[in-house]
Amino acid sequence: MFSLPPLEELVAAAHVVALPMRVKFRGVMVREVMVLEGPAGWGEFGPFLEYDDEESSRWLASALEAGWLGHPEPVRSRVPVNATVPAVSAEQIPAVLASYDGLQTVKIKVAEAGQSLSEDAARVGAVRHLLPDANIRVDANGGWSVGQAVAALRMLNVFGLEYAEQPVASIGEMAEVRRALDGAVLIAADESVRKASDPLAVARAGAADLLVIKAAPLGGVRRALEIVAEAGLPAVVSSALDSSVGIGTGLALAAALPELPYACGLGTVSLMAGDVAAPSLVAVNGGMDVRDVVADADLLARFAVPAERRDWWLGRLRRCHALLR
Repeated sequence: MFSLPPLEELVAAAHVVALPMRVKFRGVMVREVMVLEGPAGWGEFGPFLEYDDEESSRWLASALEAGWLGHPEPVRSRVPVNATVPAVSAEQIPAVLASYDGLQTVKIKVAEAGQSLSEDAARVGAVRHLLPDANIRVDANGGWSVGQAVAALRMLNVFGLEYAEQPVASIGEMAEVRRALDGAVLIAADESVRKASDPLAVARAGAADLLVIKAAPLGGVRRALEIVAEAGLPAVVSSALDSSVGIGTGLALAAALPELPYACGLGTVSLMAGDVAAPSLVAVNGGMDVRDVVADADLLARFAVPAERRDWWLGRLRRCHALLR
């Protein structure tokens, strides 16, 4: 590992930006993140605003690993990437998909609060109509009950699902859904891994067929690699609505996994109307070439937050740094 950099060094290296979205995603229309330039490269500290300091400190550990230690050596030079469709209306889907190049896999948000299963079905059906040969996966973010999940996934599987991500909230409920579906739809665990005090509990409970792994919430690429190895399940690497710097960390994780049987959810920069790097780290012909990402000074200045928001983020940085110390 590496020594924790002094707080003063991090404050001097920090840039806080507000990146506008093309469409609402996770209720967000402007995404605030902090990027830091370290001796080994750029790292991103971007926990969502509602996250507490303990959870956020793992995101800081990931940023410091990227900027002050660097990423592990890759075992592949290219990573397949899926498109992401937010909980938009079926009529909006062609415009969302138009921002992606070479579509082969699409992840679709379902179980959005205030929406119905018929709206989910319309969204999935619209994607299948536009892309008859694509792999389609759905993500409920734990929004269903067990009964709702089983019924919804049996219905949505008429369109052919690659897998369903986090259909219910708890590990016990995930195991129930998986048993009820009996292999008809594969189950992927996301929040049950990255938000759990024990990220391996889902594997021990037989609650998932595969894991969705995000480097930042787990404390960095190396820790995420350890979890995948210990769990013994296939992994999909995903992002957390990051700038290209944060996507670069996810790409480094995907590139370092010994096996990568699924396309990864690293295409969310395509949902943004602003970024910190030029060119942005987006999929070309359905994948990304592994490369380092360097933030652009002009873009950092263009999207810089007002002084009071920078102070808010620096306060968060200080508290999380203290927890890591």
